[in-house]
Amino acid sequence: MDLLLGIDLGTSYFKLGLFDKDLRLRGLGRQAVPVTGPLPRQEVAVAAFWQILRRGLDEALAAAGAAAGDIAALSWSSQANSFLLLDGAGTPLTPFLLWTDTRQPVLPEPLRQLNQHPDFLATTGIGTGLGTGSAVSKLFWFRHETPDCWARAARVLTLADYLSWSLTGCRSGDAGTASLLGLMDQQRLAWWPKALAAAGLRAEQLVQPLRPGTLVGPVSPVGAARLGLKAGIPVVAGSLDHHAAALGAGLGERAPVSESTGTVLACVAMCDRYEPRTGLCTLPGVEPGTWVQLAFDNNGAGVLEWYRRTYAPDMSFKELDRLAAAVPPDCDGLTALPQAHKQPGLDGFTNRQAAHGHGHYARAIMTSTTDTLGVLLDRLSPAGRPDKVVATGGGAHSPFWLQLKRERLGLDIFPAECSEPACRGAALLAARAATAPQAQWQLQ
Repeated sequence: MDLLLGIDLGTSYFKLGLFDKDLRLRGLGRQAVPVTGPLPRQEVAVAAFWQILRRGLDEALAAAGAAAGDIAALSWSSQANSFLLLDGAGTPLTPFLLWTDTRQPVLPEPLRQLNQHPDFLATTGIGTGLGTGSAVSKLFWFRHETPDCWARAARVLTLADYLSWSLTGCRSGDAGTASLLGLMDQQRLAWWPKALAAAGLRAEQLVQPLRPGTLVGPVSPVGAARLGLKAGIPVVAGSLDHHAAALGAGLGERAPVSESTGTVLACVAMCDRYEPRTGLCTLPGVEPGTWVQLAFDNNGAGVLEWYRRTYAPDMSFKELDRLAAAVPPDCDGLTALPQAHKQPGLDGFTNRQAAHGHGHYARAIMTSTTDTLGVLLDRLSPAGRPDKVVATGGGAHSPFWLQLKRERLGLDIFPAECSEPACRGAALLAARAATAPQAQWQLQ
């Protein structure tokens, strides 16, 4: 049995999907990410990272009735701007800092100036600019708050970089997630010296960014022991989670645009020209000369998760979904502001009444997120919204939310056929290893 392993390094869960040669899901492991705080810190211990990956793989193998020796290749789908620091021997100096970590309160001046550089958008493809949540912004925190740690930092690796390096020994990562660091020259797939200087980094502290679908190298004996894999199987460069999920959902075949209602709300489209625009992020596609355009907003399903966790902890999402479907379209006057969870208490909701229940709040959040989705679709497709959109993310599992989007946006929005499109997209990239030149296997 030859199986493809797609690893989804998500914000809330790590998922490991095993797919057959026809990219049908045969086994899935799903492990909650053990995030530690308290806010503003959001960290994951390195040991915990490997523990949940190992448990997830064991779970997926058991579900598939397979053994580790049945895995023919692997790749990943990853969150962006989550990273750790390592010393010259490759020993972690820090836990992983997730992109949700908000310890850096202001954008450092060198990065503010980089955002204003006349070549920033054209070179990096980042039309949203760098913010305090960017990994490079949080590096300044280490410089000022833990200078001894920073002085020992020989490498800065993203979550995906660390997985790739640990499994293969190759100092290579994927250009999809690397793109959102705001340091990369998109058209050259190389680090931009001006951005590195602004961030106070050296190119040798980072990995080589590879086009998604490029062979990184074989799993080393050390890497095999970390995850319980067979040494020698190919590891293929993955991509940003939104890109991988779009691939796994059939973007370009089933619909010209995908949307993901997950922790973050995102829309993805592909194009064959490099046309960076304000408000969008442009990433490298799988094939040379192709590009991925991404529009995103924090007014996503994370707001609904916040409401459930804070005000309805004993209720499941399915129960909230059922209650929301029973509420009138106007939510009896209740309105959710974008990113309502950023306001104190329930101040992110207007026209609150004592009679409003969980269903009202859930539907108001769903409506607000749907309206933001419309804004993103217009930003992505200024000449006119697409007729079809394929949906991924947690919101795609809600029939009611999908119907709300259809009615409010006037579009044909339908879920991906695979329940785990990000894992499937990673498996699709892993499948490219079968035709990759063996010369790329040499360890770097």
